[in-house]
Amino acid sequence: MSTEHATGAEQLFDRPSNPIGYVAVLMAIVTGVVHLVASMNAIQFSQMLGILFILNGLGFIGGAILYLTRYWRRPLFLVAALYAIVTILALFAVQGWSLEAFYMEGNLNPFAVVTKVAEAVLAVCAVYLYVDAGE
Repeated sequence: MSTEHATGAEQLFDRPSNPIGYVAVLMAIVTGVVHLVASMNAIQFSQMLGILFILNGLGFIGGAILYLTRYWRRPLFLVAALYAIVTILALFAVQGWSLEAFYMEGNLNPFAVVTKVAEAVLAVCAVYLYVDAGE
């Protein structure tokens, strides 16, 4: 993914070589930012939950940044997919294993919906990019 300057020095950052990479970055940033915003509300219920939201948000944003560097390697696509899937499952582990997990106080929780959709799209993109990078 990285390119070289005329001097032969490799750049630290580069654009995704596959358009699906842009979708993956966007989804990681969306879910990361939403987790950071939601942490302000979550911390009122539980300090541990608030901290986990912050760490999860930073994890997604950090992963997106890492993807855009020369340090990204093909196996990290599988790590990204697994990370996204684990965070989807974490919602159900905390909120219950039904669609009620997407509700808070009887109302649909838009934060939960947006993050889980973004994470699912990210997981699919990451698996696609892993397969594509192997060709």
